[in-house]
Amino acid sequence: MVLSSQSIRKLADRAEHPMVTPFSERKQAHGLSFGLGPAGYDFRIAESVTLRPGDFLKVSTVERFEIPDNIQGEMKDKSTWARRGLSIFNTVFDPGFRGFATVELKNNGLYTLEIEAGTGIGQMVFHLLDEATEHPYNGKFQDQPRGPQ
Repeated sequence: MVLSSQSIRKLADRAEHPMVTPFSERKQAHGLSFGLGPAGYDFRIAESVTLRPGDFLKVSTVERFEIPDNIQGEMKDKSTWARRGLSIFNTVFDPGFRGFATVELKNNGLYTLEIEAGTGIGQMVFHLLDEATEHPYNGKFQDQPRGPQ
């Protein structure tokens, strides 16, 4: 089951271990939306970047994620960028992941893309597991700091 905006807000508002920090209701920056959506959370990039056609680059999110043991996150493209030829690698974030997400960007388009820090770049969709996992994430990217890893 995909989490609704109401469920995402509740998990982000927890005093201990908020799922998304900083959390924002739906807002705009640099002409693009970010924050809470109907069934996901549009995250922002922390660095300004230039991607020429064919370029591949890693960036970090502004938001820090702390995914509960009964939730899985999945990074998806943002349609505004996809229409310009930008793809993000659709990455799964296991239950228990904590840290800033690294986002892999690829410019498949014909034009150079200039993206400012703080711009909405993709969407995190959260899926509810049937029960909390017995094996939450504890890999090499646990507590990942800001900055592409």
